[in-house]
Parts: sequence; C-alpha cells; structure tokens
Amino acid sequence: MRVFHDIHSYLVEKQTAVTTGTFDGIHIGHRKILTQLSEMCQQQSLRSVLLTFNPHPRKVLFPDDHGLQLLNTLDEKLELLESTGIDDVIVHPFTLDFSRTTALYYVRDLLVQKLSMKKLVIGYDHQFGRNREGSIDQLREYAPLYGFDVSEIPAQDIDDVAVSSTKIRNSLLSGEVLLAANYLSYHYFVTGSVVQGRHRGKGLGFPTANIKVHSDTKLIPKEGVYAVKVLIDDVFYKGMLNIGFNPTFEASKNRTMEVNIFDFDQDIYHKNIRVYFMDRIRSEQRFDGPESLIAQLILDKVKALSILE
Repeated sequence: MRVFHDIHSYLVEKQTAVTTGTFDGIHIGHRKILTQLSEMCQQQSLRSVLLTFNPHPRKVLFPDDHGLQLLNTLDEKLELLESTGIDDVIVHPFTLDFSRTTALYYVRDLLVQKLSMKKLVIGYDHQFGRNREGSIDQLREYAPLYGFDVSEIPAQDIDDVAVSSTKIRNSLLSGEVLLAANYLSYHYFVTGSVVQGRHRGKGLGFPTANIKVHSDTKLIPKEGVYAVKVLIDDVFYKGMLNIGFNPTFEASKNRTMEVNIFDFDQDIYHKNIRVYFMDRIRSEQRFDGPESLIAQLILDKVKALSILE
C-alpha cells in the first residue's frame, strides 16, 4: 500500500477507482466500500485509491469545539487500511482554504485530473465540497461530462441497525465494547505510553500500568472495569483495565486508565503498549476500604480470565 500525504504528490501509474471520506474506525461499512472498490479494480485493471484527510475537518472548521472523539489516530487508520487490499492512500491536509473548494473543482480538477479517476465509489449520503454542497445527484451530473462512473453503496446494516462511526462511538461511550466490535469487525483498541502512577495497585497485590493515550481526540470507552488483551513488543498478554477516577481513595480530578497485566513482571515504563477491549466487567465503584477493593479485584480477575479464555 502506497501512502501519499498530499493529493498533488500522487504518482499516477494507471487510471484509478477512488473512494473518499474520513473513514474513522475502518468499520464494516467502510470495508464493504473498499472491498467493492478492490473488486472493481481487479476486473477493470484500475488502481484503487482512498482519499482521506488530516486533521479531521471538524478540528479545522470548529477549532473551539474540543468535543471531537475519534475511533482511530492517523497511524492506526493507516495500519488498519493495510489489511483492506487498497492500493494507495492519500492523506490530504485539510485546511480552511481546502474547505472552500467547490464541488466542481474537487471532482474535475482533483479527482479526475490529479488522480486520473475513472470510477468513484461512495458511501450512503456522501456529501463533499464547500458547505457540503456536493451530493450523489451532482456526481451523476458530472460523471458523463468528465468521463467517470459513480456508484453509491447503501447504508450497511447489522440486525437492522445502520452501521456508522457515530453508532460505534455511542456504543463505546456506553461501555458496550462487544457491540462496537461487531460494528468494527475488530476489538476496539487504544495505544499509549506507560507513565508513572501512584503505585496503589502494587500495594493491593494488583500492580497496574498507567497509560497515557497518544492522541487527545482518541475516544476512551465508558468508565469501568474491562477484560483486555495487552500488546507489548508484539506479544499479547491477558489483563483487566480500569477507567475512572479512583473513588475508593482520594478521587482524582482527571480520569485515569490503569491496566493490571496478568502473570507479568517487567519494567515497561515509557514503553508504547496497545490495549484491546474484549468485554466490560462492571462499573467503577467506591469501596469502604482496601480490603473490600481487593476482594472485588479477585472476583474481577476471575471474570476477566473467563472472558479471555
């Protein structure tokens, strides 16, 4: 998979089939679009291209809105795209100037001229261009004028529930990580570095690694205790993770993410690790004291192991 960081730097090898969008999460709806794109390219000897953007358009258009929560960082997105069979990914810088691009210029001058596009595959209700003025209707008008075909993929459904990044975010914010995994086709994960904590877990017999997530827009699931798999130096370990404010002790003002890795005794401070959310065990709660907390942690570990087995 080739990666370009500007549409103007794209190296045309042959005519292309293109899809475009933010593609946050690379969920099953996205995968269907990319599968159809790849199949089309194989049949018609085209090169498959995904045009996406960085930073997310909302960060540029609404800079004072700090509520943006994304399913993937850019690096995670590119990693997930590797498994989809897409030939080329273009990560074009999204700026205020670019946001003012008209639908006509976007299609004619960028997609057709810069990318040598012959096919365009888009998801349901796709909008593009200045003030989101472009739609499937305009694309169908442009197609015969500029020599490309366009096809729209309908909304994807699981059990009559349309898949969207918004539904996945809502599932994660509700702690429903298994539902999110069904939508995504993989278990949701976060990547971060291990930082110093207060060492309370070690005193309880459940030492934890405190994780600082790399991106300030990465969505963190609902507070609570989760069964997790932890990836460290390409090796998976089992564990349980707490997201919350440590209410049994002096409650923290900032939410923390701490993972207890089972049967593990290595110094991993400052290492990058990845945590996959396998299932939610319970909500975070306040206990009367350390003894009550330890008793619950023992039960949590048993539950986590039963999930992970």
